[in-house]
Amino acid sequence: MLARYVPCLAALALACFGASPCSAAPAQTQPAPAPVATAQATQSAPSTPQSAPPAPQDPRARELDLGLKPPANPALPSLILIGDSTVRNGHGRGDNNQWGWGAPIADFFNPDKINVVNRAIGGLSSHSYISEGHWDLALQIIRPGDFVLIQWGHNDGGINLPGKSPLPDPGLAPGAASPPSRAPNLRGSLPGIGDESYTFTDPRTGQPVTVRTYGWYLRQYIAGVRARGATPILCSLVPRKIWVDGHIRRNTDTYRGWARQVAIEQHVGFIDLNEIIARRYDAMGPQAVDKLFGDPHTHTDWAGAVINAEAVVSGLRDLPGDPLAPYLSEKGKSIAPYKP
Repeated sequence: MLARYVPCLAALALACFGASPCSAAPAQTQPAPAPVATAQATQSAPSTPQSAPPAPQDPRARELDLGLKPPANPALPSLILIGDSTVRNGHGRGDNNQWGWGAPIADFFNPDKINVVNRAIGGLSSHSYISEGHWDLALQIIRPGDFVLIQWGHNDGGINLPGKSPLPDPGLAPGAASPPSRAPNLRGSLPGIGDESYTFTDPRTGQPVTVRTYGWYLRQYIAGVRARGATPILCSLVPRKIWVDGHIRRNTDTYRGWARQVAIEQHVGFIDLNEIIARRYDAMGPQAVDKLFGDPHTHTDWAGAVINAEAVVSGLRDLPGDPLAPYLSEKGKSIAPYKP
């Protein structure tokens, strides 16, 4: 294991703790957003060098503010969604015309047979969802027989091992430089799937924080779900709208590849959303794909969220034994299994 490394406090004060991420055309009608938009939990400006960011909010208070709910019917099994703003954006109301795929996916399941419980929180990473207490709260509602979909990666970049090349910013085109105002993302995880660790002093609290690799955190989620008698399923992150030589950029050498490696190592189901959705975008072309986004390249509008939800269902249907088939609605049954 690499020796733990303590960076200088001046660099830490620059840290950014805010958020950085099929088949026929969708027939669903977009829900009307709330008439008065409030602050998003998914995007915020980098902190300034003059002051440290505020300490994380109490997890229960934050989840109450965001409107996260427990399973609607405790007598039924649940499909529980864990992830970032590409799964549940902000308060889940479509503010700023941005939706995560966890909103429309409920229509692909029969509510009389299964709960769809969206516990994703914008701006968090595989590391900070655990360190800020949200994973402990999620574990309290996971029961035997449940299924837990886990998708991380958009907010995990930014912390790098000493002596190694920085991990490319997933929100920039290849070769593009980060803006001078963009500071290291200390809420993230280390690159890779190994056992490396990195310790720094959190400028918000003054307390030491030890960070592990992306793969290490994925294994913690898998172990926690299994300990509750439920079934974990890993997803690669949805792709950003970044075109390279006429194709959507995949994250094969980073988060897509790492999620696949952990899924194989841990013998859990894997949905390659990064590839499934990228193939759909490639076929549609840049002009059509542009219309599916509520921001430059990360958060989709409702139509884009439906396409992403279809990709999730097609990936679920491709898993060995099609384990969620008994819980699909007629709309869900109409989605063909993904074929790599």
